[in-house]
Amino acid sequence: MQELRDAGVMLRLIYEAMKKKGIDTDAIFSRLGVDENYVYTDQLRTPHSAQLYFWQVVEDVSGDPDIGLHLGPLLPAYKGQVLEYLFLSSPTFGEGLRRAQNYQRLLSDAANTDFFIEGEEACMVLDAASDEIRKLKHFNECFVQGLITFFKSITDGNFYPSRIEFEHGREQGAEHVREVLGCNVVFGAEENRLYFPAAMLSHASPHAEPELLALHERFASEQVARLEKKDIVGQVERIIAELLDSGEVTLDAVAERLGIKPRTLRTRLTEAETSFNQVLADFRYRLARQLLATTDESIDEIVYLTGFSEPSTFYRAFKRWSGMTPIEYRKTAQGKDAMVDAM
Repeated sequence: MQELRDAGVMLRLIYEAMKKKGIDTDAIFSRLGVDENYVYTDQLRTPHSAQLYFWQVVEDVSGDPDIGLHLGPLLPAYKGQVLEYLFLSSPTFGEGLRRAQNYQRLLSDAANTDFFIEGEEACMVLDAASDEIRKLKHFNECFVQGLITFFKSITDGNFYPSRIEFEHGREQGAEHVREVLGCNVVFGAEENRLYFPAAMLSHASPHAEPELLALHERFASEQVARLEKKDIVGQVERIIAELLDSGEVTLDAVAERLGIKPRTLRTRLTEAETSFNQVLADFRYRLARQLLATTDESIDEIVYLTGFSEPSTFYRAFKRWSGMTPIEYRKTAQGKDAMVDAM
């Protein structure tokens, strides 16, 4: 199964909000095993499953049990991305919403939002998370505020929610959530939903431009196609993980598991701007870092688990990858949670 990932812009917006709130982001990054430079990595896409651990770390460091709710108002507006341009160049807000649905993957592989009209209200189903994430309080309450901020920015402040429904429950603080979000909020619902006046769908965009719209749609399609090409990398990594302990990690063996010819696999990896040897090396390096940082496995056992035939070969490869010996890396990395060391 392909690993779900989120666009790095989501992490960047939260990082900016944390800085505004005065949260110790260095402490958070230390726990996560990354630094500020990682947040601004070009074309960054982080594991969607990491949302669970990320928000737990942010809550722990901030000491705020409602940190997602309180970071929401501080989120910068989502700017400079092709989804924003699609909205702005569409004739109406509703047209922009319909077009953005076609390119949700640019925001997250887990996104599958939809909207419909109920009388005088429009409803957006916020299916923007996997089953294990969609009931995560911090994620839901922060994400919906980021969405509202974005909708306000592209409608010159005319957008406002009329009701919000969350799947997660609330034993306390429900009224505070309603105060922050400025509308009626329901907890323990079947779906995460954002309701707003249906009239908003016909709100005209002052920036509508047919030629620009066609350009932005083409650009969005190209970006989605680029992501689809990179899907093969995730499939190859999954099979590598299955084959590592057998010692038969070859392009031919992986291609056979995928049911394609080795030449076809080589071509698809080239289209994803990588190669089989690079994918294998990157996977081994990530796995070695995780094992060294988060387990007490012996070096000999890690050599076996990462698919190397001899310790000397593993030592040379790891020194080439990291600039440190495995033992040196373990001394510096252990004690950190290193959640996103595998990102």
